[in-house]
Formats: sequence, structure tokens, C-alpha cells
Amino acid sequence: MGLTSRSLLYAVAFAAVLCVALMVWLWPRLAGRGPLPVLGRLGAIVLTQLSLTAVLALAVNISMGPFYSSWNQLLGRVDTSPVNVTGFSKNGGYGTVGATKGGLVQPAGPNGLDKVHGLPKGPEDQVGKVQSVRIVGRRSNVINPAFVYLPPQYFQKQYERQRFPVIVAISGYPGGTVSLAQHLQVPQTAVKLQAEKQLQPTVIVMVSPTIAPPRDTECVDVPDGPQAETFFTKDLPEALRSSYRVGRDASAWGALGYSSGGTCALELAMRAPDVYPTAAALSPDYRIKNDPTTGDLFGSGEEGKQRRREHDLIWRLENMPIPRASVLVASSEKGEKNFGDTKKFLEAIRPPMTKASIILPEGSHHFTTWRREIQPAMKWMGEQLTFPQDVVDNRKPADRRDPAKKDSDKKDSDKKDSDKKDSDKKDPVSVTQDDAKRNEDEQE
Repeated sequence: MGLTSRSLLYAVAFAAVLCVALMVWLWPRLAGRGPLPVLGRLGAIVLTQLSLTAVLALAVNISMGPFYSSWNQLLGRVDTSPVNVTGFSKNGGYGTVGATKGGLVQPAGPNGLDKVHGLPKGPEDQVGKVQSVRIVGRRSNVINPAFVYLPPQYFQKQYERQRFPVIVAISGYPGGTVSLAQHLQVPQTAVKLQAEKQLQPTVIVMVSPTIAPPRDTECVDVPDGPQAETFFTKDLPEALRSSYRVGRDASAWGALGYSSGGTCALELAMRAPDVYPTAAALSPDYRIKNDPTTGDLFGSGEEGKQRRREHDLIWRLENMPIPRASVLVASSEKGEKNFGDTKKFLEAIRPPMTKASIILPEGSHHFTTWRREIQPAMKWMGEQLTFPQDVVDNRKPADRRDPAKKDSDKKDSDKKDSDKKDSDKKDPVSVTQDDAKRNEDEQE
């Protein structure tokens, strides 16, 4: 019987009941003194406890994941070979944390980052850097922890004016930013892919999907409650653009997540494609529902029902305009409860939306599976994101003028010195085309 089989659960539950009944029947007979009765009582207790624990573990594995979909996964005998993306359709001074006006990104304590293995170590212009920060949401009125990975190019002289694409990586619930770095190994994977020239230099921001822990806000603007969607679609982009050299245009932005973080990534791409037109989701759900960890996310009455429907992504595809977005979803034919909904979601997508998928023959709702999927998912995202063409002008205003214009100004100055009297009689200087361009540059 398979590890996720209900038959196995019932058989183990029946065995546990027998163990309890057997212990009750044997206990009077093991009440004597001496080593054998004592060992008998200990054995009965251990056997009963193990049987009950096995029932509980199987029930949690089946209902909450599954975390392990087969005996091989439980025993560590898993396939670690590379996986492929199918259905691919391709669309056509440094920033300092806390140094900007308003302080929307502020330095923070380690928040577990110091315990993560495999992070880049060495000169930042050679290996990059991972920062622990706090994101201040002006509209949502929250302060959220985050990790920010900056690639080596961010610190290199030749890129000092260059903006970079952004991937917002979102953890599952109740996981957090540490899970993205330690278990999913997002920054480590970025370093590897960039070294292999399979990912363009990209800033990666790692966050949790909830802005009001321990409540699971699921990237939803709750009526009269936490405004999680506002945080992700307005506050987070504003904060990052205020402190880092990241792309201004949405084509340079994407969202990635696993489990409920994957659900969040898809929700953002389909509800706010003008902010996150690209999303990759590992083991997502395709609808957001209330549960004991979320509380009431949508409110009551007809408006609440409509909000609930609009957070059902398959319903949106069937009843609302299709967004111009590109999405990748990952699931497993065996071991993932969302496989049926994944097929429905992919089948419902039509232009201008594009789709790609990673479908494993066997997997589970677990980091063992997601670590196989994260590398091709990030590579796919890098192919979707546009490397920003706009640059940051870090020069002093006096240095921004065109060299040709400087030569012209020098000649004018020499002429003015030689014939000051004639110069005083001239009309006020009018703005030339070069002067207008210079003024525009200075305003930028």
C-alpha cells in the first residue's frame, strides 16, 4: 500500500486499536515485580505509543500535503535528476539601504540569515550579497521583514548606473523568509544559475505572504483588516525602487512562490499584471479559501461572495478578461492534491496570457520536490523578465552637460572676456535645444 493510501491509514489505525486493547488486557498480567514484568510494561507502552504516533503522522501527511507521497521519499530514495519546463512560450554611488528619504527599506537584524548555509561569501563585487531588511508599507501601515539578494554586478563599476530586474520570492505559510533561503535555496540557486550564464543578473527579494502574523493573510486586502495585496502591489515596489537600482517598468518584475506563496504569485500576476506580469508557482492552490489560520478574508454579503469568486483563478479565467501575463505552474501527477486543478487551470488559459509547466511523475508538498523545480523555474523567469534599459544618473549636475556643449561654453567665455562691452549689449540668453536636454537630464 502507498504511503498516501487511505487503506494504509485504516490498517494502521486498526492495528493501533488492537495495541491499546492488548495493553489493557495484558496490563494486569504484567503487574508483578521483577525485570520481566517491568520490561513487559515498558514494551506495551512503547508499542502503543508508536502505533498511535504512526496513525497521527499518516493522517497529517495525507491531509496536509502530502509531505511525502511514497515510501521512497520517506526513506530518502528520491529522484534528483534535472526537470524540464514544458509548454514554454517566450514573450516578446550604489543604492544604500535606509539612505533614501522616508526610509522605506531599513537595515534589520539577521532574522535567521546568519544560520543559513551556502550564502555567497567574499567580495560583494565577485559573489554578490544577501541583506536582511525591513520593508515599510506606507499604505498598508506595516513593517515586513525581507531578505534581498544583490548580484555581483550590482556592485561592479561598469554597472554602477544600471538598473536590474526583480524577482519577488514568496514563502509558504507558516514558513517565512528563512525557508526561502535555507530550504528552497533561492539565493544559492541564483548564484549557480548566474555563474552558468542561465540567469541574467537579478535582484531577488524574499518575503512571507502574510503581513499580519500569525494570521495567514494570503495576499488579500481584507475588508477592515490587513491590506496584504496593497502591500505587494504598491508598497513593496515603491520601497524597493526608492532604495535599490531596480527596473521601473513592470516588464522587469516577476513573482515566484511555493505552496501558498505560489498561490500569491499567481494572484498577483492575474490581478495586477501591470505590476507583476510574470509568475512562477510551485504547488499552488488556484483559489483562496477561509480557514482557521486566515479568518474571514472576504467579508459578508454579496460583496464578500464576489471577492471570494475573484480570488478563484479558474473562475477568473472563465468569467473575466484574460490578463496579459506569463505564468509557470509546477505539480506532480502522483503525490500532489492540486494536480487536477493544475490541469484545469492550464486548459483555461488563452491569449494574451501564456503558460508553461513543470509536471513531475511523482512528487510531494515538500521542499524535496520544490528544490528540483526551483532551478528550471528561476531560469524560465529570467527568460521572461526584460533587463531594464533605463539607467540611474549618479553624476553631479555640473558633470551631466554634454562635452560638446562644454567646449561651446568655453569659447563663449573667452569671447566674453575679450569683448565684454559687446556681450553686455546682447539679449538675454534663450534656451537652446542642448540646454533643454540638459535641464531635462538634471530633472531626471
